[in-house]
Amino acid sequence: MNIDVRPEELIAWIARIGSAALILIVGLWLAFVISKYVRKKASAHPRIDATLAGFLTMMIRYALIIVVLIVVLQQFGVQTTSLVAVLGASALAIGLALQGTLTNVASGIMIAIIRPYHIGDFVEINGKEGTVTDLDLFFTELRSPDERTILVPNGQAAANNIVNYTQKGRRRCIIAIGIGYEDDIDRALEIMSETMTGDSRAIADPAPWFGVQGLGDSAVNIEGRVWVATDKHRVYKSEMTKAIKEAFDREGIDMPYPHAVELSKGEIERRGPPIKPKQNQGAGTMRTATN
Repeated sequence: MNIDVRPEELIAWIARIGSAALILIVGLWLAFVISKYVRKKASAHPRIDATLAGFLTMMIRYALIIVVLIVVLQQFGVQTTSLVAVLGASALAIGLALQGTLTNVASGIMIAIIRPYHIGDFVEINGKEGTVTDLDLFFTELRSPDERTILVPNGQAAANNIVNYTQKGRRRCIIAIGIGYEDDIDRALEIMSETMTGDSRAIADPAPWFGVQGLGDSAVNIEGRVWVATDKHRVYKSEMTKAIKEAFDREGIDMPYPHAVELSKGEIERRGPPIKPKQNQGAGTMRTATN
């Protein structure tokens, strides 16, 4: 089949393709440049934190890319009204197919507006702990204490409890230790208090607390609660647990722990069979006294 294409039509199509390619390249470049500039200015603004700045940057970038694509399609004679209708139908179909993804987007917008956490905060989201390193339309990125990258979907973040350990700038360190029932409780609490509050990382206000947490099967459980800076909590707790154990050893305070006793077959034979308890022969009877 022969296709009769006039030279002027071919030149017109080549010009359209060239202009569309040029608009696409320049438009995408401008979208990234403008979004980068907006992020820089937003990050420098005192009332806009890094989390919201990053989110706004991504929204602006995607909006500019959509505008560029519409202009490119117009170069090929695509009408805007029909394009909007097609986009609306496509958006409905995609929305039904990607309900979970759209939930993440909506949750990301709410998190950016409400801001329960910011970039740099140490948080616990859906059972995952870490420092917030990024927030986009779909995921909240965490860096765990052991340097793992954790991506939490924004839908899960918004639907579950969020614990922010950084918002107040401090975190309470709780150390619970069991001591023997024969040991001096007051002396043990005094040692724990001197050890934990004597460290320069301990915060005096709010005031620390030391007391008996409960009575266990084989130990009296005592507890110390001291506030420290959030970024020092983990190391402080580890070092204080070690220091309290060493102080108790020096003072002769016992820290009970389960013991296992191993008996050989010969020892069992020498001890003989276990003694069976005698049954009460008079159980169930009632005696009466007469005058």
